[in-house]
Amino acid sequence: MNDTLFLLLAGLLAGSMNALAGGGSFVSLPALIGAGVPPVSANATSTVALFPGGLASTWVYRDGLKGVCGVPLVPVVIVTLVGGLAGSLLLLWTPAAVFDQVLPWLLLVATIMLAFGRQIGPALRARFRAGLTTILGLQFLLGVYGGYFGGAVGLMMMAVWSILDGAEVKALNAPRTLMVSAANGIAVLSFIVAGAVAWMACLLVGLGAVAGGWCGAHIGRSLPPKIIRAGTLVLATGTTVAFFVRAYV
Repeated sequence: MNDTLFLLLAGLLAGSMNALAGGGSFVSLPALIGAGVPPVSANATSTVALFPGGLASTWVYRDGLKGVCGVPLVPVVIVTLVGGLAGSLLLLWTPAAVFDQVLPWLLLVATIMLAFGRQIGPALRARFRAGLTTILGLQFLLGVYGGYFGGAVGLMMMAVWSILDGAEVKALNAPRTLMVSAANGIAVLSFIVAGAVAWMACLLVGLGAVAGGWCGAHIGRSLPPKIIRAGTLVLATGTTVAFFVRAYV
């Protein structure tokens, strides 16, 4: 398979995953690295390429947009934007060799949160109730994570939100797509200004991601949440293992 078709298909799958539950970078990032894009540039390129698909998904989910953990959308979007800017600048200042070593651990954190967030949540909610400051503070950190890494930030958001208020994954899809687009949008501007984007590869992945984002969002409105969660967890686990092998073996 040539690189053009490979990147188009990777974008299609990544866009669909982002629309369903997040985690599209588990596909697009290794695909870009496999196509020869350096890791830091691949991460920036993946963020830019998946951004239009995320907007398409947000439009499809627009009727379900609501506040996060009882906090209205506007303040949550603002702290996500600020965090996304901080994270994107941090990525641009990170040496490629350091990012190679850090990347598997970021993937592992996202996978653990996805796998065990529902078990951790009830225990935490029984001991404390998150207030406005806690929720916005956590969302800022998620924005930083999204701007720096981008990979699985949607999964991280849903894991944290479900821990805080026990909501079902499927019900969080609409605000998740908006917040991921907010964090990614400000990061996209930073990466473009810094010249960190591999544009030809970005175009191919982006075209696939737009189609995947639109189709995946429509599919996600009818699929059972358990199927979406299980499929995403399997892919996240496999990708995490592969990146540990790549970095340390």
